[in-house]
Amino acid sequence: MPALAVCLMLVGCQKEAMSPSAPTSPMGPVTPAQPLPEHLTLGNPSGATADATQPTNYLLSKSQYALSYHRDRGIPNWVSWHLSTDWRGSAARQDDFRPDNALPTGWYQVLATSYTGSGFDRGHNCPSADRTSTVADNSATFLTTNMMPQAPRNNQQTWANLEDYCRTFLSTGNEVYIICGSYGRGGTGTNGYATTLDQGRVTVPARCWKVVVILPVGTDDATRVTAATRVIAIDTPNDNSISTTWGTYRTSVDAIETATGLDILSAVPSAVQQVVEARVDNGPTS
Repeated sequence: MPALAVCLMLVGCQKEAMSPSAPTSPMGPVTPAQPLPEHLTLGNPSGATADATQPTNYLLSKSQYALSYHRDRGIPNWVSWHLSTDWRGSAARQDDFRPDNALPTGWYQVLATSYTGSGFDRGHNCPSADRTSTVADNSATFLTTNMMPQAPRNNQQTWANLEDYCRTFLSTGNEVYIICGSYGRGGTGTNGYATTLDQGRVTVPARCWKVVVILPVGTDDATRVTAATRVIAIDTPNDNSISTTWGTYRTSVDAIETATGLDILSAVPSAVQQVVEARVDNGPTS
């Protein structure tokens, strides 16, 4: 991981070293009273907390996923979730896009119509197809706090192909941890280049990234990540002309940390982080 903290305009704070027992926040060390929630098992990349005085790094910890929300950008900094067979079932796609009333009182809630006519998809961070165990679980993925303006080709093909690939691991005795997000400003959709939507209340990111950690089914997952664990990291331009082959955009976790200022996989032992975060995956892509 990067040795030097990187100034992060995205979340308005600096990256700080984190340990499994003491994640940090913009307000200082945070000592959890209990183990990290399921979707933050591998760490809280920005030390987000449910503190309304931290509007650029606000933690929403839901049953289905966890995220750091940036009020002023109208999109998440990152979303993290655990994917296992328990989360997969026969619930139909709900398509009930709607504002998230879990945001603090007085904050603007991005609308289902905020993307209308923009040329950008309401791109899921945690995908609908990763939450099909119950109708409620699937419905939760359609909250606008789980969305970002994403070029349709990126959302519907490049990212969708990686999402499909991630789900194939479940049938071979594995579970998966996924952290994804975006950074920068300005992307190109079907209507051309744009920097914001909804009268400036929703930022169009320049880049979309994702980190995928594949583990055999087990317990104490953060401690089971080893130097041999497969970790896939991609960083794609938010552009409607990109390749649909996600493997083209593989990078290292270290590179994503440098670009975003986040501390991804912060709950994984430091010695292991140094190895897996520096490596660029070269495994199969289908």
